[in-house]
Amino acid sequence: LNDDQNSDSDSSRLSESTASSSDSEYSRQSFNSDSSSKPSSPASASPPKIITFDELMAAARNLTDLTLAHEIAVNANFCIKHEDLPQNSFAGTVKQIVHKAFWDHLESELNEDPPEYEHAIKLFEEIKEILLSFLTPGANRIQNQICEVLDTDLIRQQAEHNAVDIHGLANYIINTMGKLCAPVRDNDIKQLKATDNIVELLRQIFRVLDLMKVDMANYTIQNLRPYLQRNLVDYERTKFQEILEETPSALDLTTEWIKESIEDELSSVSDESSSSPGADSSSKPIISPTLVLNNSYLKLLQWDYRKTIPETLITDEVRLQELREKLNQLKIIACVCLITNNMVGAAIVDVPDFADQLKRISVPLLEGMNKKTFDLKEALNAIGVQICSKVNRSLTERGLPTLNEEMQSNLMGQIAHIVEENNPVSSLIDKRIQFFMRSLLALPSFQKCMPTMPGGLSVIQTEMEFVGSQYASIVNFNKQVYGPFYANILRKLLFPEAPMGKAETETPIN
Repeated sequence: LNDDQNSDSDSSRLSESTASSSDSEYSRQSFNSDSSSKPSSPASASPPKIITFDELMAAARNLTDLTLAHEIAVNANFCIKHEDLPQNSFAGTVKQIVHKAFWDHLESELNEDPPEYEHAIKLFEEIKEILLSFLTPGANRIQNQICEVLDTDLIRQQAEHNAVDIHGLANYIINTMGKLCAPVRDNDIKQLKATDNIVELLRQIFRVLDLMKVDMANYTIQNLRPYLQRNLVDYERTKFQEILEETPSALDLTTEWIKESIEDELSSVSDESSSSPGADSSSKPIISPTLVLNNSYLKLLQWDYRKTIPETLITDEVRLQELREKLNQLKIIACVCLITNNMVGAAIVDVPDFADQLKRISVPLLEGMNKKTFDLKEALNAIGVQICSKVNRSLTERGLPTLNEEMQSNLMGQIAHIVEENNPVSSLIDKRIQFFMRSLLALPSFQKCMPTMPGGLSVIQTEMEFVGSQYASIVNFNKQVYGPFYANILRKLLFPEAPMGKAETETPIN
């Protein structure tokens, strides 16, 4: 992040030190910056140029930085995890064999008479560099001490005279790690102090140092997040502008995405005109750019994520896919409840919260419905069986006759048919979900209230409002960042004859 952030700010070096020591030299400092980000607007159209490999790599680095910065800012749970390769995997087995061979070789060298220290000295040199990387700028005293104690030239001279105090060096390293590590690593440090075998001790030192690197990275992320949240709009826009300058085709998929919405809107306007008597078919239809863009966003809720998403939405692809999958599950639940109410509503009209009971039956059976191995038809059959059982139990408790076999078969059949293409109940619920989401996008971004929930969705109202608020948040932020780029595309597609001036290219879409 630091290496490629110069276009936004001359930020101070990230400081990471989660020290438990009372010495202020060992404490990790907060990320500070006196940066001032300037918004960047899309560049005017230019003829295609040949892209060099270096330019392509620069664009890739910018995209990586942009994606990582966006994830840190919008995902409060984002962190780096330390994960070892599975031992039963091929890569894990190879790693285990290679590591064992290395440490066995080191042990044989140290057991020679006189001991051979060259490999151990290289390990101490690597440990020194790792410890120095944990220090904050200005921690001169401990930096000088580490360099003095772990001076490889001095250790090599001592080795020539067989005077290396390898246990003493290891103890110094452990004590220094104890001063620099986060409190969560205190138990690991205690275990190091209890290890006698020098080879095993060195191996465990490297294991704990790896954990400390992860701790340091996560501390950096934690301190970086507020800064990114304050400056993310300008940062993302600037980074994407850099990508666009390196790769002029970086808006091709976005342009096609918006173009499809314009074509859909033109088709809709044309259908309305042809059905309206007396309409002037020669007049050019007027299309709202905001409506076109909102319809483009709605397409993302039905997007086939096996194909590439528009470039301006890559940073939110996973979140949008999760929302689409959640909406698919909610649609099935709403369909199940609507079918049940239509067929046996009279029998359950007096049962309080029966719709919520149907939801509680459906949710567990629909878990993981977006996995390739999930059998939705089988799940719907199971839901139908349980709902019939639930309805019959409710009727029996009230002394009423249970559903006959024909009614049960019809109910289970209609539930199973939800999965079929063009199913009328599924199509109806889908249209109402789309209507709710479209109404949500039409609200001003500062308005916090939700639009009226369409009929048939009351059973999933709480979940719909939660998903809707997440969706609206993604869309509104995306408009803030990429509004100037969208304005340029819409202007070219809707008003190709209009001249473009500098002020126009900087007009965002709200």
